[in-house]
Amino acid sequence: MTDPTGTTALPYGTPDTPRLAVRGEARLEVDPEIARITVTISARGTDRTTTLTDLTRRNEQALTLLKTYRDALEKLETGTFSLTPQLTDKGRHERIRAYHGRVTHTATLNDFTALGELTTRLADLDLTRVDGPWWALRPDSPAHRTVRTQAVHEAVQRAREYAEAVGARLDALLEIADLGADNTTPTAGPALRSAPGYGAPAQEAAPALDLEPQRQTVYASVNARLTMTRPTL
Repeated sequence: MTDPTGTTALPYGTPDTPRLAVRGEARLEVDPEIARITVTISARGTDRTTTLTDLTRRNEQALTLLKTYRDALEKLETGTFSLTPQLTDKGRHERIRAYHGRVTHTATLNDFTALGELTTRLADLDLTRVDGPWWALRPDSPAHRTVRTQAVHEAVQRAREYAEAVGARLDALLEIADLGADNTTPTAGPALRSAPGYGAPAQEAAPALDLEPQRQTVYASVNARLTMTRPTL
């Protein structure tokens, strides 16, 4: 193999410019920046039109409640909608016994105090299920840059210590290979469900749920190749 100047490049350096290959790693634990919850609204009945009407009404109630937290709500997305007929189990002829309707939304919030209040208010709605929260960092969180920078510094420091161990010093940086910086998979909290039924009597407002945000682990690892001056052996 030759370099652009036409001279032969040795893969492991030369006695005058030995090559070092090191790995740098860094890990940080930081507070989450956002939390996601999934809200599933359901309806069921023997009549298709009535079931759809009930589902539409409950869905509107849930969306209206979510949008009252506009300052804390970063994103609101509708996922799936389904209306499924349930057939009778027995008999020679298939008959529809009931209809099951469902619509799902995903909400991303940045205010965890509001999240605790919103979660219980949603779960208090009729035939509404809340799953989560899933804690996370934003993709552009400064924590990612910080941990990558620390991994590079650790790699250079390790290389410097190797060079000093043989009476040399670092000379040049040849390559930094990014092995990725990954956030831990967010952990879901318990599912919260409202009491099933239709026409439930009005109840006192549910108290806000006290949530403890789960700290996020951010990790980065890099490979670095450097050269050093001639060792003193």
